[in-house]
Amino acid sequence: MSDKKIIFSGAQPSGKLTLGNYIGAVKNWVDLQDEYNCYYCVVDSHAITVPQEAKNLRKNTIEALAQYIASGLDPEKNTMFIQSHVSAHAELAWILNTITYMGELNRMTQFKEKSQKSEANLNAALFTYPVLMAADILLYQTDMVPVGEDQKQHLELARNLAQRFNNRYSDTFKIPDPYIAKVGARVMSLQEPTKKMSKSDQNENASILMVEDPDSIVRKLKRAVTDSVGVVTYSDEQPGIKNLMNIYSKLSGKSIQEIEVMYEGKGYGQFKGDTAEVIVEALRPVREKYNDLLNNKDYLEKVYAEGANKAEQNARKTLRKVYKKVGLIPRKFI
Repeated sequence: MSDKKIIFSGAQPSGKLTLGNYIGAVKNWVDLQDEYNCYYCVVDSHAITVPQEAKNLRKNTIEALAQYIASGLDPEKNTMFIQSHVSAHAELAWILNTITYMGELNRMTQFKEKSQKSEANLNAALFTYPVLMAADILLYQTDMVPVGEDQKQHLELARNLAQRFNNRYSDTFKIPDPYIAKVGARVMSLQEPTKKMSKSDQNENASILMVEDPDSIVRKLKRAVTDSVGVVTYSDEQPGIKNLMNIYSKLSGKSIQEIEVMYEGKGYGQFKGDTAEVIVEALRPVREKYNDLLNNKDYLEKVYAEGANKAEQNARKTLRKVYKKVGLIPRKFI
């Protein structure tokens, strides 16, 4: 029995991960795999709260898994699986729905935002998916969850539901804490540097994908929004340059001060060109590994099948306790 603390993280298969995802999250996860018992789940069930084309969802799910492995997450050290392959997620979500209050879900900021954007698709799953997210986390007796600002409210709901269930039925779930990475800069949009880089940005020049080809990266960096100051300094008054300096620093290991000295008296053109080169070289092994993996579907199938088997065993232990405590008769197999 491992005494390592458990970390759970799920990501939607909604397209290729960006440089922001890589620097802000995935790159940091690689450092966790020796210290923690990590579960990384591609949450395809969450993805279908908005309309999906079936073939694209299947493609995106496999690509998300390949990107994680290409980034350095080792399937031998981590449990990597697809959410819909472990039915306990949906089963626990139903039980948790019975102790979740409508008012709690009404207060969810993301629901308010999404419901305004897509009134035609205002389905029940869009309203209740924070409960499924709580089930994802609580099933594995998770100690910590890496969360960004936009997910803190959902983790708080998971904590509240765990506490509520424990109070009503006796101790069953661990109360998960947020995992705050020691490092991790926010990577901003290349076109609107006051906004976070997003894989859903309509402007293709705003984001760099983790597996993007070098020519495209160079082209996007040339078009990156800067300013008229013309000096490479780390200042809130120059958000575009500040963002590029953060990226350069995180990927090269050079400090902000070193970068300022290196580009003293030099123009933005050279700085942008060098930043593009730093990005290309940092992502090269990721891109090459990713392409290899997509040509080896048998290996990817083995990873997610073994991951689901392992996840299922641990999830069922929790689910059995839950079923017993709420009074459901255990199924008998004949």
